[in-house]
Amino acid sequence: MDREGAQAWLDRYVAAWRSYDRDEVADLFSPDVAYRYHPYDEPVTGRDAVVASWLGEQGDGPASGTASTRDAPDTYDAHYAPVAVDGDTVVATGRSTYRDTPDGPVVQVYENCFVIRFDAHGRCREFTEYFIERPAGR
Repeated sequence: MDREGAQAWLDRYVAAWRSYDRDEVADLFSPDVAYRYHPYDEPVTGRDAVVASWLGEQGDGPASGTASTRDAPDTYDAHYAPVAVDGDTVVATGRSTYRDTPDGPVVQVYENCFVIRFDAHGRCREFTEYFIERPAGR
């Protein structure tokens, strides 16, 4: 993995999150991916389980320990960029923003750090997210 490939993957990650398109999400991950929403979580394992979790269908995710919750369309955005690339491992940082309504003010901002390991085909095989909510007014 190089910096350009890492940025392309991160851009596809954001696009898949924005679209919640099953195929776009699946294409990001290897069949045997281990995905952690928090570093202390047991991973969601396997591409199908990660896709189901992202889509809020089933699996292990942040909402009540079952599945992720979908964000309402046009109420969130993000940008991430690689800060370190070492072989198949990428560390990326960025920011996620949330609004209550599509045209409303930003109400939550998260500073994020991802540790990502890729397979030989450029698909994520291990993902761990670290995030901190920015205090109001900062």
